[in-house]
Amino acid sequence: MARYTGPSWKISRRLGISLTGTGKELEKRPYAPGQHGPNQRKKLSEYGLQLQEKQKLRHMYGVNERQFLNLFNAAGKMTGVHGENFMILLESRLDNLVYRLGLARTRRQARQLVNHGHITVNGKRVDIPSYRVKAGEVIGVREKSRNLDIIKEAIEVNNFVPDFLTFDAEKLEGTFTRLPERSELPAEINESLIVEFYSR
Repeated sequence: MARYTGPSWKISRRLGISLTGTGKELEKRPYAPGQHGPNQRKKLSEYGLQLQEKQKLRHMYGVNERQFLNLFNAAGKMTGVHGENFMILLESRLDNLVYRLGLARTRRQARQLVNHGHITVNGKRVDIPSYRVKAGEVIGVREKSRNLDIIKEAIEVNNFVPDFLTFDAEKLEGTFTRLPERSELPAEINESLIVEFYSR
């Protein structure tokens, strides 16, 4: 199944979360899209809730179904809590960390930066958005790409870098110092529902 590339606002409203991270999608109309949006009184079934949670997380990180399932299975082989490990693996993706460092304003933008070869890991160019960054690795911007408007604009508006990253705005590079803890990851996701969904 291909990655969704349509309007993210529609998805945001359907799932009740902000995919751009700004919250603007839900300000005007905090209900589902469509002519019956504000009047939908549908109560979701248990399966519906699990599916909705899975879609929320998948769209939040912009991952296609196959990559999502592969990561979920990889998380199941790790020691610890399956759902938490899964969230940590999603957070360790290169495109996500480029976004977290503030080098892009959205994860979609970050994925493009990686795809187009603007990003390095430990000084080597990496153009695979799903590359799993390991603790201690350094994410940087290629010399030729330092003057990109997207990056400059993103850095101007970003003023928050999570505790599991350090960022040097002069050098335009950041270090993934350690794996994040669950408390540092999206609070609006109930990952146990996703584990239940795949355990059916």
